Amino acid sequence: MRDNNYAVIMAGGIGSRFWPMSTSSMPKQFLDVLGIGETLLQQTFRRLSRICPAKQILIVTNTDYKDLCLSQLTDMLEENILCEPARRNTAPCIAYASFKIKSLNSDANIIVAPSDHLIVNEEEFVRIVKECMLVSSKENNLITLGIKPSRAETGYGYIQYSDELLGSNNELRKVKTFTEKPNLELANQFLSSGDFLWNSGMFIWSVDSIINSFKQLLPDMYEIFSEGDDLYNTDKETDYINKIFSTCKNISIDYGIMEQSKNVFVYPSDFAWSDLGTWGSLSNHVEEDKDNNALISKQVLLYDSENNIVRIQKDKIAVLQGLDGYIVVDTKHALLICKKEEEQKIKQFVSDVKFNLGNEFI
Repeated sequence: MRDNNYAVIMAGGIGSRFWPMSTSSMPKQFLDVLGIGETLLQQTFRRLSRICPAKQILIVTNTDYKDLCLSQLTDMLEENILCEPARRNTAPCIAYASFKIKSLNSDANIIVAPSDHLIVNEEEFVRIVKECMLVSSKENNLITLGIKPSRAETGYGYIQYSDELLGSNNELRKVKTFTEKPNLELANQFLSSGDFLWNSGMFIWSVDSIINSFKQLLPDMYEIFSEGDDLYNTDKETDYINKIFSTCKNISIDYGIMEQSKNVFVYPSDFAWSDLGTWGSLSNHVEEDKDNNALISKQVLLYDSENNIVRIQKDKIAVLQGLDGYIVVDTKHALLICKKEEEQKIKQFVSDVKFNLGNEFI
């Protein structure tokens, strides 16, 4: 079965909520954000190579990041880096990869995963994915991995599931609803109800199941990509994709397929997952000092300071006094000092910097 397993890594995002460490020229997936000697993309590739052969891992990214992918992944086949000529959200990204894989192997099973997530318990992750891929090879269903919530989190989407099981599998549950990021009151209700999971944004399906879903639910996009059936994995593929990609609807796979489909199942999972979407989420995975300061850099001295997140360049030191509840990030081109409780404003800061000071700082 492993010969039919494929992985698609989505690696085209900018990660603006991680500014100024993450920039448009070096997004967070290409950074060692935890200081462990391995970028998030490298972690994702290594983890998925335990599920399928490295030659069957595809990366979909922006054209600007192709060389970054090749430089960080020495086992990566250049022809397996799919370059998007325009940003059109996750549905066109997944459609492109699916049609390309279909032309290689009509019996393919696929796991789709973002490039910038953290998974601590990799053994459990691999076990669950393999179990789901065994099911998807036999069933015409779409599977997503839901994360058992540990808190009322307002930064994640949620999945509600029913008691209906998928065949004889005692873990896969029928999905009832998808909900976007809730407010705190609603998140607390989800947590107490016991039938909601965090939406991890990871999917498992057979290539036929997902392509049929595009045909039924996003027929215009299906037509666009199916017209290139004879061109995938030939020297004409790139020209065709460059020609048609910008005509695709800008829509996520969640909204375009998963929320509309009637055959979606979720596997309630617990493998210490985080999407590392914000500086606050990163602090949950960095050892804190006795005053709850998360220091991503070693050369930092704190006095009368608590509940801070600090990241300083390697060739600098920082001395901070009297700070409580701040994010402090210093890079070559920028310095960010922001209240932790207001980190959602960072995206607006990035927009303002671009407008007032230029692209070179973002």
